Amino acid sequence: MTPTTQTTTQTSTTTPNDASTRDALEVVVLTGVSGSGKSVALAALEDAGYFCVDNLPPELLMDLVALERKNKARKVAVAMDARSATGLPALPEHLAQLKAQGVALVTIYLEATTDVLVRRFSETRRAHPLLTDASGDNAQSVLVEAIQLERELLSDLRDQAHIIDTSQNSAAGLRTQIKTFLANGAPSLGLGLRLQFESFAFKQGVPMDADFVFDVRMLPNPHYEPTLRAQTGLDADVIAYLSQQAAVSDMRAHITAFLQKWLPAMAADHRAYVTVAIGCTGGQHRSVYLAQTLSADFSSDWSTQVRHRELEKRKPGH
Repeated sequence: MTPTTQTTTQTSTTTPNDASTRDALEVVVLTGVSGSGKSVALAALEDAGYFCVDNLPPELLMDLVALERKNKARKVAVAMDARSATGLPALPEHLAQLKAQGVALVTIYLEATTDVLVRRFSETRRAHPLLTDASGDNAQSVLVEAIQLERELLSDLRDQAHIIDTSQNSAAGLRTQIKTFLANGAPSLGLGLRLQFESFAFKQGVPMDADFVFDVRMLPNPHYEPTLRAQTGLDADVIAYLSQQAAVSDMRAHITAFLQKWLPAMAADHRAYVTVAIGCTGGQHRSVYLAQTLSADFSSDWSTQVRHRELEKRKPGH
């Protein structure tokens, strides 16, 4: 099976027709490390029609949901992070209660590499919320320790969330990713496990949101074919070239077999999201082709989405 789409996002979702599902209150819990872009993501949620609350103490989540239900609200988004550290231990229990009440709940966790976070704090001159003193010669090492502590405080939330790595995202790119994720039915009840295939370039770093990483750099590379170099894995000539390579077909079959073996177990373990990252050298041809074809292959059994990280950075016409 080969894809014909020329877009960088492909989705197959089955939205339940049950009336109680359609009428359920949708709640998005936005969390993640400081400096990862939560304010940008919250603005995107507000643009998408969500009633948004920033820095909500976890102790007030249940009360807020009860109030919004009374007000006949349909979509609510709350940002909670290490600024409310004392209430975080009880938050997983609150989320479980909301799910038991029939709330259409989705948790989004924003992540970024430590180097990127340190640079962002330096550029904005903002203090990390867990820092009491950021001055002195050891300011950077103290900041790194605060970032690590924050990750530890949020680890339970991260384990059950849809993770978005913003290390290489612009503000506009993050807004688009949030809106696409929501438009594809993320908060709806009954979708089960959502599967995202993400292509990337190893030379730009491995995505932090990846649950599985497959290295396809050993496969035949269209970059060395003069007529294919400027094209991508979404173009018909590259698709034809790669589909004829036995090694590419073998890799596709092996990844498929692995995922078919373990995805049902992950779904049974109540995993909501799985990101499969496919990496090649430049993130333009092989990884794009395989992410696209694998997404199509699995779309009949799972809710799938595909993202091409490096292609998102290309200027129109390039």
